Amino acid sequence: MTTQLLGDDPAPDGRGDVGVADFDTIGPYRVLQQLGQGGMGIVHLALDARGRAVAIKVLRSHVAHDEDARARLAREVDTLARVRSQRIAPVFDADLETEQPYIVTRYVPGPSLEQRVREDGPLGAQSLLTLARGLTEALRAIHDVDVIHRDLKPGNVLMLDDDPVVIDFGIAHVADTSRMTMTGLVMGTPGYLSPELVEGGDVTPATDWWGWAATLVFAATGRSPFGRGGMEAVLARVCRGDADLRDVDPQLAPLLHAALAPDPTRRPDADEVLMALEAWAHGRPVTEVLPQRTRVLRPDATRALPPVAAPAVEPPAPWGQGDWTDPAPAPAPAPRAPVPAARGREPWPGTQPAPQPAAQVGHGPQVGHGPQAGQLDRPGDPRIGKARRSDVLAALLVAGVALTTALPWVGLAVAVCWSWAARTVDRSMTATVRRRHRYGRRRSDGVAAVASAPLQLVGAALTTVVAALLPLAVGAAGVLATALAQSTVDGLGVRLDSAVPLAVGALLALLIGWWGPGGPSLRRGSRSMARSVTGPPALRLVVVAALLIFAVGVLGALAVGALDISWWPSLGSPLPSADQLPGR
Repeated sequence: MTTQLLGDDPAPDGRGDVGVADFDTIGPYRVLQQLGQGGMGIVHLALDARGRAVAIKVLRSHVAHDEDARARLAREVDTLARVRSQRIAPVFDADLETEQPYIVTRYVPGPSLEQRVREDGPLGAQSLLTLARGLTEALRAIHDVDVIHRDLKPGNVLMLDDDPVVIDFGIAHVADTSRMTMTGLVMGTPGYLSPELVEGGDVTPATDWWGWAATLVFAATGRSPFGRGGMEAVLARVCRGDADLRDVDPQLAPLLHAALAPDPTRRPDADEVLMALEAWAHGRPVTEVLPQRTRVLRPDATRALPPVAAPAVEPPAPWGQGDWTDPAPAPAPAPRAPVPAARGREPWPGTQPAPQPAAQVGHGPQVGHGPQAGQLDRPGDPRIGKARRSDVLAALLVAGVALTTALPWVGLAVAVCWSWAARTVDRSMTATVRRRHRYGRRRSDGVAAVASAPLQLVGAALTTVVAALLPLAVGAAGVLATALAQSTVDGLGVRLDSAVPLAVGALLALLIGWWGPGGPSLRRGSRSMARSVTGPPALRLVVVAALLIFAVGVLGALAVGALDISWWPSLGSPLPSADQLPGR
């Protein structure tokens, strides 16, 4: 169903709330109570004309006239109309033209998977198997009509006993339509965004199987598979495939690890997932049925991630909260009896008894669509899903190597300035996205971005200096090692100012800067800058060609001796010596 809210915080300043009291009406529906609210919308429990309970998602007033928000609701209605499955909550009605647009969906009177695990602890083996099978059935039904959900996570799965119902198709992608680039791209929990969504790659059914595996890891352990901490740290683990599977059944871990592979082509497809699940259910190793391409399990796949402050059972932290600042640890849960093993199997090795939640004071029972159960996503990050401009950046890398080889200090200065500019762009855009995530789109967004520019510049400068230390060290080591190797070949001694060592050192330094610590910010900012400069395909082709011609020309001139390496390039004619002055 589609009543999930991203967080249970009300609109920060109270403006734009949909003022619907109990027993008022929304269209022809009688409102019974509010179920939850988020930054963009409010969800109500209501009755239709026949007395049937339904859930109504209504946009807040301050975003009701936003065409992007209305388009997202329309896309959700269109998507749900294509899917027919008991694992998918259908949409009954919608009015997108009214003053306050709304959609009406099936009411699912159960908690979200996130809420259930938080309150009752990780699922036992049999419940986990039922969940896995149910989610598999849902995804097969979605993919059969060429729809990709793209946002499968614990908060978007409602539980009726042990049976899952998948909800929130607001950012679903229809395979035969053009890809959305500005909105409809979730800015959700970092640990549940697939690597291709993070990096702006192609969205395929493999994206949903990644979300399937991440959701099962949370259900089995009570933790996000990629840990907690800052956004960049979590997303870096996602892109590396560093999943924390230490409390997952070792017989199931290879399947989940394969499904969480950073490379979508290495993930199992629907049939392979189903066969592996059935093998696990019957006590057979899943590796017997997984294809060879998916059988790569790191020796440390079940090790713990670096220590972080986190409770034994944690909900996924919405962006704007746990990913930007580490929240205070939750109260320690009280122990409870171990979950009995299912189908005669022994409890999973290494699994601790599932904790019970700490006592809640002053909170009554919650229905499945309450604030804790669901989330309505804020405006998306416009960078996600856009072209990566890999060709432009690769040509820029080659040109940077050529420049640094011919003019080492100039190349270094250009690289540092580029890093500073890219990180400033990324920090500024991220700050804008965070504001919109919290408050919605505002006319003051541009003014706020300009006002915060000095702070972003200073922050980016500090980050650039710190992030440059490792690339410089690796580059210097590469220059020395290559010079030593070259001296053994040509017998001319160690020449640190030779073209080959400098080119190797420059290449290593640039690659480490791109992929090393602090790399995600540099990559995002660089892609944003490249997109802004090389929009039309013809212009992009010209830029790539110019960069490559420059690089080939410089490196070729160095190779044939037509160009000398200059550490301190002259900016003009040299000053005359004292003996050359007139009158001497």
